[in-house]
Amino acid sequence: MNKDEELSKYLAQIEQYKEQLSSLEMQLQYLQAAISDYDKGKITLKNLEETDDKTEILVPIGGSTYISATANDTKKVLFDIGSGTVTEKKIGDAIKKIGDAIKKIDERIEDLHKTQENLKSLMEKLQSEAMEISTKAQTLYAEQQG
Repeated sequence: MNKDEELSKYLAQIEQYKEQLSSLEMQLQYLQAAISDYDKGKITLKNLEETDDKTEILVPIGGSTYISATANDTKKVLFDIGSGTVTEKKIGDAIKKIGDAIKKIDERIEDLHKTQENLKSLMEKLQSEAMEISTKAQTLYAEQQG
């Protein structure tokens, strides 16, 4: 392989690393959004126990936008039990379930944090490899020029 081909190979590898790093960065952003969503759910569940009927509340409708509403029945809560299936529980029966839900949320958050750390580690490895190839490409380019 001549030096031009080798340089082209290095440049192509650097571009691949950039694309992989960009993809991993997007995944990290998704994970952070998911963690934030779970944190909001935990706060809501904890506050639910202290909320009475006819209490004015703010309801998130997405995009960091809220509407004012009145809580008509704070004695019931809806739980996702998996596969998009939701069940309703009375708050008295659900207090234990709320604790269970918070525990599950904490477990999911912990898993997401572990995944984040794995992605960050992979990104560091890719950046290191990209730097090595970049150094080789610069050296090769300098040899060609001089």
